[in-house]
Parts: sequence; C-alpha cells; structure tokens
Amino acid sequence: MRALRSLSLSVLVVVAVAVAGCASKNDAPATPAGVPGDWHGNIEIPDQPLPVGVTFTPDGKATIDIPLQGVTAQELGEVKTDPDQVAWTITGFPGTPSFKGKFDKGSDTIKGEFSQSGATFPLNMTRGKIAGLNRPQEPKPPFPYNSEDVSYRSGDITIAGTLTEPRSAGPHPAVVLITGSGPQDRNEEIAGHKPFLLIADTLTRAGYAVLRTDDRGVGGTGGKIDQANYDQLADDVAAGVSFLRGRSEIDGKRIGLLGHSEGGYLAPLAAAKPDSGIAFAILMAGPSVRGSEVLIEQNRLILAAGGATQEQVDAQVAYITGLTEVMRGGDVEAARKYAHAHNDSLPADQRSKDDVLDSTITPSMLALVNYDPAPALSALRIPVLAVYGGKDLQVPSAQNEGPARTALAADPDATVHVFDGLNHLMQPTKTGLVSEYGTIETTIDPAVLDMYTAWLTQRFPPKR
Repeated sequence: MRALRSLSLSVLVVVAVAVAGCASKNDAPATPAGVPGDWHGNIEIPDQPLPVGVTFTPDGKATIDIPLQGVTAQELGEVKTDPDQVAWTITGFPGTPSFKGKFDKGSDTIKGEFSQSGATFPLNMTRGKIAGLNRPQEPKPPFPYNSEDVSYRSGDITIAGTLTEPRSAGPHPAVVLITGSGPQDRNEEIAGHKPFLLIADTLTRAGYAVLRTDDRGVGGTGGKIDQANYDQLADDVAAGVSFLRGRSEIDGKRIGLLGHSEGGYLAPLAAAKPDSGIAFAILMAGPSVRGSEVLIEQNRLILAAGGATQEQVDAQVAYITGLTEVMRGGDVEAARKYAHAHNDSLPADQRSKDDVLDSTITPSMLALVNYDPAPALSALRIPVLAVYGGKDLQVPSAQNEGPARTALAADPDATVHVFDGLNHLMQPTKTGLVSEYGTIETTIDPAVLDMYTAWLTQRFPPKR
C-alpha cells in the first residue's frame, strides 16, 4: 500500500551509470580530471544519513544512485560542473530536491548542500562509486530447480513472468504470487530488496512450483497498471492459475495464491469467485478493511513516527480524509481537482508538480480507496494464512488483525498471525518507517518464510 503524500523528507530519485575511463598500461581505469567521474557521499539527515552516488559525464550530464531507496539511473537536471559551481536538480519531484557545491582540487572532494522542501543538509562527496547494498538473503544461481521465463494472455494483454519448478517428479502443487500496489516487477523489487524472488526460491526449494509476474505496464507485461480496476487485476490472477493448469507438471487441484499488501486484497477476491478452484491463500500484510481507512491510518502513523507535529498530522489526516471521500464518488477528475486545490494552498517549496500529483490519483487508486475486502474474505472456505507485522505502518496490524479474524471466522481453516517487531515487508525493524526498508539487510524475516513452508507442507505436501 502506498501513502498518498508524506510530510517527512523523502528523496525520490534513481542511479548512476558508470563512466568508463581510459585504460592505463595495466588496464586500470584512469581517474578523470576535475568534476567528471563517479562520486559518493551522505546526505547528512539527522539520525538517518542517506548515501548517494553521482556520476558526471564529460558531456555535462549527470545521473544519481540512491541504493537505499531502490533508485537507479535517474538523470539529473540543471547540471553544472564548473569547479566553483557544481550543481544538479532531481526533476519531476516535489520539494525541488537539488545540490549546490564546489569542487576542491587540493582535497579532490565536492563539498556542498542538498536541499528539499525548504530543508538543507550537508552533502560532501569523495571520488569513487557508491558501495552496493548487502542483501545476504538474495538467491544467487546456480539454482537447484528449474527456472523458465513464461508468458500468457489475460484478456487483450500479454502477461510475462517467471515459473520456477522443483526438479523432482510432478505433478507439483503451485503458488501464484501477487504484488502490492503500484507498478511492480516480478520480484516486487523495493529498496534494493527482492522479496518475491526470495519467496519463490524458498517455496520452490520446499517442493512447490511458483509463478511470479510483472505487473501491467512493467517489464514484458502489457497494459497500464494505473488504469486497471480490481476486476481486471483479479482476472490477471485467474489467467495465471489457468496457465498453470494447462501444464502437465502442475497439480491443477492444488494451486493457491500468495498476495502481499494490495495483493492481499486481490487474492481473496480471485479465490472467492465462483468456480475459481483456487486451493488456498496466503495473505502477507493484506488489508482487511476498506482502502480509504488504510490510507488515512497509514498517513497518521507514518507522519507521527517520522517526527511530524500533531498539527501537521491533523492537517494531513484531514486532507486525506477529504480526498478519499471525493474518491469514493468514483470521479478521477473531481479527486484531482480537490488535490490540486489543496496543493495550491501549500507553501511553494512544498508543492508537488501538477503531473506528479495527477499520477497519484488514477483509476487504480480509486479502486483501492473504494474496495471493501470483507465480502470476499467472508466467502472463503479454503485454507487461509494471514500474517501481519506488529510494526507495519502501511497496513497496521492493530487496524487489520481484528477485522481479518472476524471476516474469516466461518472459514474452517483460517489462521491469523502477527509477527512482533516486523514491518510491512516482514523485516525486523526499529521504526517501521518506509525510509528504513533499504537500511535493513534482511529481506524477509526467516520466521515468516518458515511459517509459509510449514503451513503449506502440512496442508498440501509436495510429491517427493
């Protein structure tokens, strides 16, 4: 689930492509003279310094890399590389994030300040590439199972993804993974983590075939995710199930779903459809209340945890409440008009660009805001496992655990579990803030993965 807007500082950007230098006699890259080349440093935000990497090319262009925010290959604007005036701007984002500094030839450093939304922080950069992120859980080849890129039709679009299968004799039980809101790739990559790659690897090693796919408009999948409604997205899930049923190595009667965040809305919706034949559902931080309620509460919690004043929290909650009420009417243009009026009332340095604002208010956002998951959850009569993180600020367990238990009460095999100390990605966390996701090395707490495999093997044991 996404926050519609946060008052906390958030650098929304993306990475640097390395510039190859001339080779020396020993083939080591030469260090460019002056500003051109790779640089790295920390935006010195109190208590949460943010590492960035900037690459200046000889033709006066530049790109930025912010690994903790999953930012790669973001081209910078208004680039200046004069030694006495080094500058750049991250275009298209609210708060006009920018840098101004100078190149010091003696120390071979660039010293300056990063500014966004009226706040200014030191940013001093030294020569060299920014260090990569440590993601110890990320699966690496060679894999002890088969992995195949696949595609199939869903209505008038093609869906592309990856199917992993055990090398043991089938037919195999299978799991279809469903991503959270916004455009996600098949690995659901966020903040340098690839949670769906890890889940697929874990379950395939345990004996399950796993299908994970790119969202509409991402990678090899057609269509546009921001224009899709929930019936269309549920049909995409059903198309994946049908595709698996058409393969002889898959047990068509033992295909289930695992949905994360908004995927936890879509999994019950798809499973509850007549004759879906879906065998089970795992809901990972799946909301159990209407989307408008989740958005209001996540804004309240994220701002408070980020240090906003009570006045700021109240103002933001009032805005989101009003906006979601307009969205409940189903009129995208009316919602955009409301959002623009609010945006125009803000100080100039806090306003969003018009196109950025419009891109957040789409048919898919209206679908999320208006969706009530209770009917689909209450209709389920298949094994269901719903898990929440006790420090999740995006789909708070305090808001969703109780309603999930109530909605699933008539299901003869429904388990609802809260993992204390975990966030929305099921990582061990201190604050639960989105800004912390990238700083945590763990992609998914092993206890969560262990629960998935134990729960599945007890109910749908793989063929060995």
